Amino acid sequence: MTDNLFDVCSADQLQEQLPEGTVLAFDFGKKRIGVAMGNTMLRNARPLVTIDNEVTMRCFMAIAELIATWQPVLFVVGLPLHRDGTAHELTRLSHRFARRLAVRFNIKVILKDERYTSETASVMLRELGVTGRKQKDFLDQMAAQQILQSFFDEQYAITRR
Repeated sequence: MTDNLFDVCSADQLQEQLPEGTVLAFDFGKKRIGVAMGNTMLRNARPLVTIDNEVTMRCFMAIAELIATWQPVLFVVGLPLHRDGTAHELTRLSHRFARRLAVRFNIKVILKDERYTSETASVMLRELGVTGRKQKDFLDQMAAQQILQSFFDEQYAITRR
C-alpha cells in the first residue's frame, strides 16, 4: 500500500500485508449504504447495518459511530461499474464517498469492483426465504458483505503465492 489514504486498486495490487484488525466495507447507494465488517486475521465478512444516505451529515454521523465501536484499520468501498467494466454515474459518486471517508476519518480506503454483488446478495436472501420488499432492509448490507468477502478472498489468494 502507498502512504496515501485513497487507492483505487484490487487486492493483487496491494504491496504489503493488510494491517491486522477490523475492516468496514460499504456498498454505496444514493438512498442507502450497506455496511459489512470483517477481520483481516479471520478473513470472514458479515453484514452489519444499512445506513440511510438521504442526509449526508446523518450518514457520516452513523459511520462515525460504527468507527468508534469497531475501530477499523481499513475501509473497502464497492466500485459500481457496468457489466463491461465501464464507469457510470454511481462510479463517480462512490469515488467521492471514498475520498470523503479517507479525509474525514484518516483511514485508508480501497475501492473494490462490486459487479454482481447485489445480484448475489439477492439470491442469497431468496435462499434464506427473504423475498420481495423484505429484501430492502438487508440487500445493501449483504452486498457489502459480498464486496468485503471478495476482497478478503483475493488478498488471501495473493498472499498464498
